[in-house]
Formats: sequence, structure tokens, C-alpha cells
Amino acid sequence: MKKIFNTISIILICASGLRAQLTFPPDGGNKKALIGERIGITDVAISYSRPAVKGREGKIWGQLVHYGYKYLDFGTSKEAPWRAGANECTTISFSTDVTVEGKTLPAGKYGLFMAVQENDITLIFSKNSEAWGSFFYTPKEDVLRVNVKQLKNQPMVERLSFDFSEQTDSSAVVALLWEHWKIPFKITVNVKETVIASLRRELQGEKGFSWFAFVEAANYCLQNNTNLEEGLSWAESAITENYIGQANFTTLRTKANLLKKLGRTPESESTMKEALAKGTFAEVNQFGQRLLAQKKTAEALDVFRFNATKNPKEFQALTGLAKAYSVNGDLKSAGKYIKLAAAEAQTPEDKEKADKMAKMLAEGKSLPIEM
Repeated sequence: MKKIFNTISIILICASGLRAQLTFPPDGGNKKALIGERIGITDVAISYSRPAVKGREGKIWGQLVHYGYKYLDFGTSKEAPWRAGANECTTISFSTDVTVEGKTLPAGKYGLFMAVQENDITLIFSKNSEAWGSFFYTPKEDVLRVNVKQLKNQPMVERLSFDFSEQTDSSAVVALLWEHWKIPFKITVNVKETVIASLRRELQGEKGFSWFAFVEAANYCLQNNTNLEEGLSWAESAITENYIGQANFTTLRTKANLLKKLGRTPESESTMKEALAKGTFAEVNQFGQRLLAQKKTAEALDVFRFNATKNPKEFQALTGLAKAYSVNGDLKSAGKYIKLAAAEAQTPEDKEKADKMAKMLAEGKSLPIEM
């Protein structure tokens, strides 16, 4: 028992010499904030503290926030810029390479500083994102500097904030807003390049153990008209890769589309025939409908002909072929296949639909694609 009491006494004595790590609001009421946005697949995040004007309107810029660089009476920096906020250093991170005001900045997390002048601002992206404020700032750690113009006489903003605006698929304008100033800078991402780089990495990991992942990657190349040869190699992997490859309607159709885009028409046509032969009725019918919606009417007609020949008793195959003939201007052939479809109708709804389509054709009207 005596040993237990001695042990407790030692613990209490040691604990009394430690400072309790309790949680309190930030000094001066400077709220902490985090804001971010995704541009393409690039995540941009800003962590900062939000000082308030607190009745100091007209005394922020050039006074509370010093112009240029100065010694802050603490730390090692003799020429410190503003920390773009309060308390800890403001940080900004990018999950991929970006450009800021047209200048390249590699992926990473940076301390964001601002050298403020009366009519312009130098933005500083420093590889030191851990130091407190700018007390230890050194130009040796700069990764990028860009100059921007502030906007003055803006609506009053009591608490400093950052926001994202003017978004496009590949860019956004980030702005610091405080008091009556707005300090904007544009971030741009090469979306296609970053996506392709990401796809390469992902296909080498667990996501690559699926033919569908290779098809998705190949279709990205196709839809965005980029890296077509690489897309074709991914489509080929979806078909032939050991353990995962499948020569099915989806994989073969993707390969055929890429071959066509690359101008290799005979190969594309033979691959598409192979795809159609392996497709289910529903897959081929849906493909034909998609071609109609894309106004590729001649291609759609070929697909619906194939499907109706393969499925001559299928109501939807016959109505699909009728629509395809109709949009290609052959109302006579369309009427022929609507009559065949009516004979195969299995429900009152199908019979009503066939009769309605037949009436429209008899009146010389083309059948709507969505019907």
C-alpha cells in the first residue's frame, strides 16, 4: 500500500509541473476558417484566421496591415510581409499542379503571404506553411511570387474572408476581402492533363482490377478528344488484359469509337460489328436510341436494322427501326415496320403506341425520337 501511495505522489508532483492543454477560443476573437473548392479534380483549400475591423475602418491598410516588408519586433525575419490573416500563417494547398495568374505552381501546401502596397499586392507562396504568422518568413523559401491589383471602395466586410468566384470548368478567382478592399487572384488548372495523370495512377492500383475502369478511362479520352492513342490502349486492355479483360458489347464499342476517331474506319466498322453481335437486345436498342438522340441517323438505322433482324419478334426492336426509317425520311418503310410491331404487341399499351405511330405516319408525319 505504501508503494502505491508513493507512486501516486510522484505522478501528482510531475503533473503539477505541466501546463494543462485546454481548448479556448483563438486570441483576440480571430475566428479560424477553412474554405475550399474543387476545380476539375484539383482540390484547393485555404486555412486562415479572420480578424475583424472592430471600428478601425480607414485604418486597416497601411496601418494595421503594414505596407511592404518590416521587422515585427519578434522572430528572425527582418523584412516580413503580411500573413494574409491573423494568428498562424495563412495556408493554401493544391492537390495537383496549377497556375496562379498564369505562373506555374506545383501541387503542395504553402504559406500564403502578401506584401501590400497602396496600389498593388505581391502574393507570396512559401514552402514554409508551419511557422507562426510571418515572424520567421524568409525569401529563400519562396516558391512563387505574383503581382496583382487590389480593388478598393468595395462593400464593407467586417471579418476578413476568402471566397471563390468566376468559376469555370478549369479555373476560379480566389479573393481576400476585408474592410473595403478585395485582393483577387486567378487559379487555373489543366483539367485534361490532371485527369489523364490521375487515371494513369488509378489504373495501376486496385481500381485497375476491372475492365470497366479501363473503359471509363478510354471513354474520357474519347469524349474529350485527348490522348486518343492512350485511350485506345486502355480500351484494348479492357478487352484483352489477363484476368480482367472481356470482349463484350461495351468494351468493343468503346474500342470501335476510338478507332473511328483516329480515322481507322475499316477497323472501327469490323470492331463495331463484333460488338453488336455480342450485345444483348437492350444494349443494342439503347445504343440505337442514343445515336438517334445524337442525330446520327444513318448509323442509328444500321443499328436498328441489325437488332430487328436478330430479334424479329421484339416489339421495341421493330418500333425502333420504324423510328430510324422515319427520321431518315423513309416513311413507307417506317409504316411497314410499325405494322409488324403492332402484330407483336403484348400489352394494350404497346398496341395503343403502335396504332398512334401508324396514324402519324399515315398523316405524313415523322415519328419523334423520344416516342
